[in-house]
Amino acid sequence: MLSPERLALPDYEYLAQRHVLTYMEDAVCQLLENREDISQYGIARFFTEYFNSVCQGTHILFREFSFVQATPHNRVSFLRAFWRCFRTVGKNGDLLTMKEYHCLLQLLCPDFPLELTQKAASSLSQILSFPFRIVLMDDAMDCLMSFSDFLFAFQIQFYYSEFLDSVAAIYEDLLSGKNPNTVIVPTSSSGQHRQRPALGEAGMLEGVEATLFYQCLENLCDRHKYSCPPPALVKEALSNVQRLTFYGFLMALSKHHGINQALGALPDKGDLMHDPAMDEELERLVVRSKLHRTSRQHRAKEPGAFAFQRREKQEALERVSSASVPTPYHYRWEPRE
Repeated sequence: MLSPERLALPDYEYLAQRHVLTYMEDAVCQLLENREDISQYGIARFFTEYFNSVCQGTHILFREFSFVQATPHNRVSFLRAFWRCFRTVGKNGDLLTMKEYHCLLQLLCPDFPLELTQKAASSLSQILSFPFRIVLMDDAMDCLMSFSDFLFAFQIQFYYSEFLDSVAAIYEDLLSGKNPNTVIVPTSSSGQHRQRPALGEAGMLEGVEATLFYQCLENLCDRHKYSCPPPALVKEALSNVQRLTFYGFLMALSKHHGINQALGALPDKGDLMHDPAMDEELERLVVRSKLHRTSRQHRAKEPGAFAFQRREKQEALERVSSASVPTPYHYRWEPRE
């Protein structure tokens, strides 16, 4: 059944808003690259399975970064997959460095850029150490961070990367007394992120006037229709401060409950370590593993035992995969000009 939103939009606008052509092009490329294997079970089945994986959010696993960040749905799917795959890191209370978190990201996306991980770690390190010292990028690489702190800081940096590049430039202009309206806004989706201005020590400590800063951000969202947090929620996040630093702004976004809900990738922080479906499936697999371990030596002597054990492992992987499929969600993303 078509939604009222779908009926209210012309066809070409709906296709652009949902990035349908991006997925069609990717599906066709996948079809051509694997046409020999696909011919065995049919093109119709291939497209069905491809778009099922898009709906479930598993289509971004082990893909190149240019595809992972190509659409809002892909970004949300990647964030959700990262949370569900490595939730046990936070559940166990482990503290990891930036390099270790980047290695985890590369397990899902082999060419994930180090720069985005560094930005998340750096912004988090500044807040954790402020006002005692200024943390340089090299220092942030060795800073130990909890999974939940890193995840919410990384979510903002990854999903709103183009927006934050422009915000950093606006912040620098306000510090130096320049007109922020002259900022060049990046709109490319090629995966090449502009290097943000290096924020000096004075800029980190003094900050800018919050009301003026918000006015510039509101104008930025009005002029450029691309990924940005809802302006009303940004205003709410800044309503209790008179001055703020750039890193304080990043932390305000990452901790804001409404912005996290509007983005729709992660649960609330209190529920971050809870995933009953996955926990139940993993517990079932552990129990089965213990039961089968005692009889494995006897089965190994039977004919065809190797193939039997291989089938068991494959079935277990399929059950875990199905238990970790993301649930449907709604996201807010304004098409870029």
